[in-house]
Amino acid sequence: MKKHIPNTITCCNLISGCVATVFALYGIPEMALLFIILGAVFDFFDGMTARLLGVSSPIGKELDSLADDVTFGVAPASILFWFLGIVDYPSFLEEWRGFIPFLAYIIAAFSALRLAKFNLDTRQTTSFIGLPTPANALFWGSLIVGFGPQMMSDIYSLPVLIIGIVISSWLLVAEIPMFALKFKHWGFRGNEVKYGFVIFSAIAIIGGIAYGVIDGDDHICYSPLSVIILAYIAVSIATQKK
Repeated sequence: MKKHIPNTITCCNLISGCVATVFALYGIPEMALLFIILGAVFDFFDGMTARLLGVSSPIGKELDSLADDVTFGVAPASILFWFLGIVDYPSFLEEWRGFIPFLAYIIAAFSALRLAKFNLDTRQTTSFIGLPTPANALFWGSLIVGFGPQMMSDIYSLPVLIIGIVISSWLLVAEIPMFALKFKHWGFRGNEVKYGFVIFSAIAIIGGIAYGVIDGDDHICYSPLSVIILAYIAVSIATQKK
């Protein structure tokens, strides 16, 4: 019976991604982001549970990738699809409003490619090569939820978002080493970057929540996540070994 527990948790991740996609397409990005975060929690615990129970299996590995592409590929792409349909367009692009939102699903395609590469790449046991799909999903979800109201009426938002789609899709499959928050030991030496990033993230999240409460804007509470992901990418590139 215990062999089914990790796969059940993985299916909860998949269901979270499906629910997030529905909320996104109905124009409720806040709930979509919450279910993406919930999916990330399930994604963290399914692998841990499999290792603790000693029941890792090839089918679990494949199921995990399928679930991840829904939760961290299709769901954030759907949030962006919805937003690209309502954001202001420059006049010369207005006639393309019915087509441009579908560009968001390029993210889902590259997320699937990144997950397929991860399954075959033996180098990614203690770190990552390319941007992890959960990080990419959290970036897009928090960007739209946190900064969407300000971006809505800015005609420069559309070209920036399209460029962002291209860059993030490339980062998913790029041969760029990125650190993982996996600790071989708990000492500070050798873990300086990881501990520094954790502290920075905690400060950013607490500060964002506090500012959102003071300002009375719940959307601001989500904005630190996108900043944290950008910092993660920048630190990974800056600290990679030559």
